[in-house]
Amino acid sequence: MNSSLGSEIDSFYESAPPLKERDSIMEKLNEFVELNCKGTKRVVCVTSGGTTVPLEQRCVRYIDNFSSGHRGAASTEYFLKAGYAIIFLYRRGTSQPYCRSLPDDPLLECFEATDELNIQVRQPYSEAVKRAIRDHHAAVAGGFLLKLPFTTIFEYLQVHFSQTLIFYPFFMINDGNANFPPDFFFKIAIPGRSFLLFIEYLVLYYEQMLQMVAVSLRSLGPLAMFYLAAAVSDFYVPWKSMAEHKIQSGSGPLDMRLVQVPKMLSVLRTEWAPMAFCISFKLETDTKILLDKADMALRKYKMNAVVANELLTRKEVVVVVTDSEKISVQRDKTEAGSDVENPLVKLLVDRHSAFIKDSNA
Repeated sequence: MNSSLGSEIDSFYESAPPLKERDSIMEKLNEFVELNCKGTKRVVCVTSGGTTVPLEQRCVRYIDNFSSGHRGAASTEYFLKAGYAIIFLYRRGTSQPYCRSLPDDPLLECFEATDELNIQVRQPYSEAVKRAIRDHHAAVAGGFLLKLPFTTIFEYLQVHFSQTLIFYPFFMINDGNANFPPDFFFKIAIPGRSFLLFIEYLVLYYEQMLQMVAVSLRSLGPLAMFYLAAAVSDFYVPWKSMAEHKIQSGSGPLDMRLVQVPKMLSVLRTEWAPMAFCISFKLETDTKILLDKADMALRKYKMNAVVANELLTRKEVVVVVTDSEKISVQRDKTEAGSDVENPLVKLLVDRHSAFIKDSNA
């Protein structure tokens, strides 16, 4: 880690406020890791979903990263089938493991009232609901799946990030899943501090939690994997550049300057969990630059692999970029209900096995 990045991280941690429920989060993580650290058990941290960036101090509008969470949820199921234990960090409202075959509003669409006191599953959904409940409960009860969702901004920053692995940025002021009062920001802002510094606290929470999870998994060495599928915001709006009140559409074209979010992937790879198998994702809309950008990310952040996917074809094909080759992974179109995550996870599991073998040589 270069000195400038090190100084930036040090200053972040020195100014960090106490993390709420830090001990509880660490206890859950330690219990989960201890339960799954026996023998050759592998643990993967899957991050899933997108992040938002507020455009106003009293936020009405925001920038939202496109992500349904499907990739992370589907991959979690396949990692469980492959024998992994999973720390699943996801944005509330996005796809979850074993629920992909259910309607968008399963509670209202899958169930019906039989009388004033009882409900039952509607026949068209009975098998799907039974399978989802059975598989989910088996994974959780067996100690193989630790899910860490968030609803409020504090839960997002402290629980998600405390999970580690969530490569979500830090903005959830108004994400459509929670209705915050107009003065919500001022209630959670640190007294006497500017919003610019508050943004730094948010970043710091994320990095602090990421570090907590990474350090928790560090004892597993090469048996640990980071599968960073979450869509993390690359930019945010500084407080000084942000309107205090709702931006008025009658004011004409909107001109706004965004600042780049600090990157912590290289620190994760080289210091926090240096022996772990790390996979990041690169999404682009321009196929001409996709593989070059993935190559660049591979080298810059010292990833073991980068999954390159183009927006329009992401559900059909991805390219796994390593330091020695580029492997195209496609959905099996001859199989009904197939997805690209199944062969992708199989490939990465094989590569992880090779990585473990080389590490133990």
